[in-house]
Amino acid sequence: MSVATDSRDGWFLDGTAQVPEPVTPAAEAPAVPPRTNHGRTRIVPHALRQIVSIVTAESLGVNPHQVAVELGDDHGILAFTIRSSIRVVSLRCVTREPAVIARTGGTILARAQSSQAEIRRRVGELTGANIGRITVRLTAVDVTPERRVR
Repeated sequence: MSVATDSRDGWFLDGTAQVPEPVTPAAEAPAVPPRTNHGRTRIVPHALRQIVSIVTAESLGVNPHQVAVELGDDHGILAFTIRSSIRVVSLRCVTREPAVIARTGGTILARAQSSQAEIRRRVGELTGANIGRITVRLTAVDVTPERRVR
């Protein structure tokens, strides 16, 4: 653009001066939308069952091979039915020292309930899945052997 101006008061004069085009700062420049990849990320059922098995095993103190997981649908939301054993201290130990129940996480029912919350939280964090109903069925107990202090 060619415009003649007087720099003192901005009036147009006979001469010509080159006025550069205004430059838009980078902060004000229109943002180019990032390239988005359209698609889906899918976790296959076998992998999801393994994740749930490992999280459940850690929560209940057992081996992951002692945990069976069924996937289901709860009105469009992922549901789990879990069958597992649970590790407990021996009755002999509980009889001698009742406080051991509190130290080991509470009663069997309290531990099963807290494991449901733990499974929902950790599996949700790891997979990003929206988890609905979780049913934990305790099928056996794995008694922790008493250890002798030397």
